[in-house]
Amino acid sequence: MPEILDLLRDADAVHGFYYLCMHFLFSAWEGGLVTLRLPSVVATALTAGLVGIIALRLTARPAAGLLSGLAFAVTPEVQMYAQEGRSYAMVSALVAVSTYLFVTLLDRVSKIRWLVYALAVLAASLLHEFAVLTLLAHGITFFRSQPPYANRRYFAISVGGVLVCLLPLVLFSVGQSGQVSWIGRPGLREWFEIGGVALVALLCAVYLSRSGRPAAVPALALPLAVVPTAVLLMAAVYEHMYVDRYVLYTNIGFALVIGTVLVFLADHAKHLPFARSPKAQSLSMIVLAVAFAAAILPVSVHMRTPDSRKDNVTAIAAGVEEMSEQGDSILFAPARRREWMLSYPDQFAGLADVALKDNPSASGTLQGIELSAPAIRQRLARVERIIVLSDPKGQPLDTTAQEAVKREVLERDFVECRREEFKGGQATLYARSASC
Repeated sequence: MPEILDLLRDADAVHGFYYLCMHFLFSAWEGGLVTLRLPSVVATALTAGLVGIIALRLTARPAAGLLSGLAFAVTPEVQMYAQEGRSYAMVSALVAVSTYLFVTLLDRVSKIRWLVYALAVLAASLLHEFAVLTLLAHGITFFRSQPPYANRRYFAISVGGVLVCLLPLVLFSVGQSGQVSWIGRPGLREWFEIGGVALVALLCAVYLSRSGRPAAVPALALPLAVVPTAVLLMAAVYEHMYVDRYVLYTNIGFALVIGTVLVFLADHAKHLPFARSPKAQSLSMIVLAVAFAAAILPVSVHMRTPDSRKDNVTAIAAGVEEMSEQGDSILFAPARRREWMLSYPDQFAGLADVALKDNPSASGTLQGIELSAPAIRQRLARVERIIVLSDPKGQPLDTTAQEAVKREVLERDFVECRREEFKGGQATLYARSASC
């Protein structure tokens, strides 16, 4: 616990609540990767169930609940973060809890439920600050529903309470904004992706708004599916902060409209000449299910391979272990790649980290603190064989003095003996002698 608190003073304050939750979980059950990933799996399952319950409540159609929950579960982005040891699936679960409570409060007044609603949104926002945009989406739905005065008052109190409680974290984390300096301006691909999602959601909402269909679904789901992402994208024009996983929970709104539309399209299809008999209807559903499964299967399989991630730390660690010999040194270029070592420390045991001054634990940082450029030069002068872990080819080179001196000395004084490329990085063995 003291090490976590030490870290949060300088980095990752936005993830502090998640780190504390996981710390207590690991204290209770040291299950390795299972412990790390299980909360995301459970949270995704819970979210899918809640999406189904919300759709059922709004439509009184069990099929709408079933298809909405399934639509959420099979969304590729949801599948990805259901597997990861990160907070985003847990954020989605808490947003789903708050959305369900919000739906139940649209037609009733309950102080206790408003309190639990506020706590759910606050917990989601403490796990990731951008979950607070849920309040904006809910607010649009809320005021369009023309709520009674008592509910307007409780909603305002809930919003105010969440913002006041979250404000200290926001102010503190602003000082650590350098951590997200890697985020670039949204490109055309991001704009087209979000535009496509928004267009599909809008068309579904228009379809559901027609007479005889549950207008409550688009009234709730459309703002939730579109507004948080739109706000982040517009803000990213001035301050680059948009990453799709930050608003993973918007898939809740998208799944609600997709699942509900499928049910009413199926109702409409029953009246077509070729689908009037029960056998024809059953056959049509089977054909559609098989076609959908065939379409989604390649994506689902790919999501469960190392190639679906930005790097393969497992392979990198195994490569270092296979490449190294007793007495070798290791160099991280750039220094941030030292994070790879934290995942599999045993594979790096016995390798002298020549550029390191204070390790992450001692310095309360994620990558540790490195020596000055002259000190790194002196250390490298005493090295015979060294393994260098670096970014993949084509990545821009860091321009700090430490990184420049690493490249200079390696190029001048060492011979490249062997290079292994991995997903997201590479390991290169250097030696002073051409015999390696």
